[in-house]
Amino acid sequence: MLDNIKLAADAATLSPIALFLQADWIVRGVMIGLLLASIYVWAVVFTHGFSVGKLMSASERFERDFWRADNIDKFFDKNSDEDLPSAKVLAAGIGEWRRSTKGKNVDREGTRERLGIAMNSTVVGEVDRLAEKISTLATIGSVAPFVGLFGTVWGIMRSFTAIAAENNSSLAVVAPGIAEALFATAIGLFAAIPAVIAYNAFSQRLNRLESRLGRFADGLHATFSRELEVEA
Repeated sequence: MLDNIKLAADAATLSPIALFLQADWIVRGVMIGLLLASIYVWAVVFTHGFSVGKLMSASERFERDFWRADNIDKFFDKNSDEDLPSAKVLAAGIGEWRRSTKGKNVDREGTRERLGIAMNSTVVGEVDRLAEKISTLATIGSVAPFVGLFGTVWGIMRSFTAIAAENNSSLAVVAPGIAEALFATAIGLFAAIPAVIAYNAFSQRLNRLESRLGRFADGLHATFSRELEVEA
């Protein structure tokens, strides 16, 4: 009966909350920082994942409607307020087209080149804008394990200090310090693993979006080039 009570007490002492409360203030600060990083990772996973998925679906619909339209100018005037990457690529192309062809003498080769530069720059800018949040995931995924390792090293140093102070190397003396040290590493991995997985998943989705926008820009460039040949 006494052994069972002792085991229950030890289990309570080594619970996550108890490990946090009995930890050194440095290890406690490491744990808090890693927990906040983990919360941020999951917030980005849910919010950014939903927004990127919705954005890709809306861009697909926009491009499908565009290629079905009979008049590019009318379609653009009707949908110019769409806050979509595809709409911004179209706006860049239409804007450059109108600036380059408003005069009597049109430099066709220069117009083709400027159209390509304008639309490709917009593609890169939109992808970079969407990639801003996931760059933080990469940072957390690479740094969090080392931050947790720092907490582990500090906790183990405290355990050795306790051994020297009490002149006792029994498990009861060193177990709490080692447990809190390893708990810091566990929290670091808890923050890092989802961050790395989410970063890789988002990177693949952004690569697909970039490829899609690139194909859309190429199609627009071909359309504008044909229009230049007709006007010639």
